[in-house]
Amino acid sequence: MLIYVGMNWMGRIGQAHGVPFPVVSRISFGVWGANIPALIRAVIAIMWYGIQTYLASVAVNVMLLAAWPGLESWTHHSFLGLDALGWVSFVSLWLIQAVIISQGMESVRKFQDFCGPAIWLVMITLAIWVLAKAGWSISLTSTPHPVSFGEQWRQWFGAIGLILATYGTLMLNFCDFSRFAPDYKTVRRGNFWGLPINSTAFVVVSVIVTAGSLEVWGQAITDPAELVAKVGNTWVMVLGALTFAVATMGVNIVANFVSPAYDLANVWPQKITFRIGGMISTVAALVVTPWNLFSNPTVVNYFLGGLGAFLGPLFGVIMVDYYWVKRGRVDVQELFDATPAPATTTARASTPRPCGRSCPRRRSRRCWRW
Repeated sequence: MLIYVGMNWMGRIGQAHGVPFPVVSRISFGVWGANIPALIRAVIAIMWYGIQTYLASVAVNVMLLAAWPGLESWTHHSFLGLDALGWVSFVSLWLIQAVIISQGMESVRKFQDFCGPAIWLVMITLAIWVLAKAGWSISLTSTPHPVSFGEQWRQWFGAIGLILATYGTLMLNFCDFSRFAPDYKTVRRGNFWGLPINSTAFVVVSVIVTAGSLEVWGQAITDPAELVAKVGNTWVMVLGALTFAVATMGVNIVANFVSPAYDLANVWPQKITFRIGGMISTVAALVVTPWNLFSNPTVVNYFLGGLGAFLGPLFGVIMVDYYWVKRGRVDVQELFDATPAPATTTARASTPRPCGRSCPRRRSRRCWRW
């Protein structure tokens, strides 16, 4: 619900003014100052873009080894920390994403339309299969690691913080998507079905699958790809692993590509377009060797986590400035003009002048015509 409210706030700005996150940042930080939040968001997105692509390639590795066990010999030698099979899977997914991205936002939308139902189909099938294996009876209260009541509350709030941190990146640049919405009602309706309804339902299915794995195998399996591997049927493993890889790519493109594409274009708009910014992001995601980043807790926890801690304050500054200070009154054309305003002009603008019409708020600074 917290993310739903935050998405609506940022979504209203994007829908009302039709501009992406880097331009929205100019409302609070100025034309040049907006590069700071834009680049922070871009660096985080590029690194996670590479990491998510790597995680999707791991699912593909499971599929390939299940279908062709002889490929195990490809895992014996590595280059830059990744074995030959890993390189094939990673580069293949990297190229597929690059092709989708190069076609523009409409192709991204169509790809998402396929990914959502696909992952739901696999998760529901997994839940039914696990329930059948458990005799249609599972416990939702048993746990392999009992904790005190106070510790339960601490972990509960920690989980809330983790979810907010995960979705905070999308919440910050949600205007990149809402700018294409025909009206604000569409934004709120989409967020309602996507967040409180869809996310809660997905969590329920995930809990059933994980609790069922504890009942059947005596351990809580939280990785769906690992659970698919226990099915034992090669074709089911291939289909499941492929679906998880496609779903991960779908989330990856939306969460970690669109933002840096706009952010990099904001740095040098005369030379960098949305498409060029996207290509720069994909190349950078490969150059940073994300599998090494993911295996390094220092990088993930301290660098990316610390950098990500800036996203909350940035969101807060933009929301307070737009809704409380400026009260939603923005001259969009001024956001594209870096010329400093003369001091005399600024002084006159701060003084209310009559609008020349009969108005009950004639002397009010809140009147939109001042």
